[in-house]
Amino acid sequence: MMRFALIGAAGYIAPRHLKAMKEVGGQLVAALDPFDAVGVLDSFFPEARFFTHPEVFEAFLEDDPVDWVSVVSPNYLHEAHIRMGLRHGAHVLCEKPLVIDPASLDRLVEMERRTGKRVFTVLQLRVHPSLLALRERLLGEGGKKEVELTYITSRGPWYQESWKADEKKSGGVATNIGIHFFDLLSWYFGGMEALEVHLRTPTTVAGYLELERARVRWFLSIDPSALPQEAKAQGKRTYRSIRIEGEEVEFSEGFTDLHTEVYRKTLSGEGFGLNEARPGIELAAKVRTAEVSVPSPRARHPFLG
Repeated sequence: MMRFALIGAAGYIAPRHLKAMKEVGGQLVAALDPFDAVGVLDSFFPEARFFTHPEVFEAFLEDDPVDWVSVVSPNYLHEAHIRMGLRHGAHVLCEKPLVIDPASLDRLVEMERRTGKRVFTVLQLRVHPSLLALRERLLGEGGKKEVELTYITSRGPWYQESWKADEKKSGGVATNIGIHFFDLLSWYFGGMEALEVHLRTPTTVAGYLELERARVRWFLSIDPSALPQEAKAQGKRTYRSIRIEGEEVEFSEGFTDLHTEVYRKTLSGEGFGLNEARPGIELAAKVRTAEVSVPSPRARHPFLG
């Protein structure tokens, strides 16, 4: 039975990790969070020790080592918490984005070398059955595809008052929201050849991306006013669309157990490490810093008007 510790137990994503640990037969022995609203632990691991101070948590790990540390804390703390896990002789599985700054990846590569332990991340779209099948099909077809990506996930006023609105802490919309899709695009279509950013605000980023095997017009937003009229009419607050050569990619189902599958693959030695995480992290970082330009008609996403 693998022994786990969890950093970020009060966060919204923590229950998915707790469920995954349970379903793969793991045991959570310790959890850390400065906030103590962690009653969810009773539903999965009622005997787990809980700490609100990192120093006390680390002292526990020194006396009672674990095999794995799962990190689900805010983005800007990921590197520090990953390093904590490695220092205590554990492998680490961290939520995406693994880190905000690509330079952090280089530091973690060196720490892996020094400790002999590994760092993995949660790239759950890579284990979605429909998306896996589509990747195989695309690789078989070859050629350079025309792609249109649109993702709008509405957030209320609370978002702008939280750490997520601080680009230095979250990486902004490009990283905090876009990392799923920048990773997916890199995985499907290869390395970046050209990038244009046509809009960048605290709530929306959009642009054009040329990859080895695709030309992509992309639009990412947390602004509910950006939702298309049909979504608003149905009371929806999320809109997700990927079109490849005009064909809609259907992947609205099958998300329930993806974290569990990531845990299974990671524990079996098939997890997504620093090398797998790098393309999406580097691409998101470039989106944050690229000069905003006026799009050509060919490169303009339809939602830009």
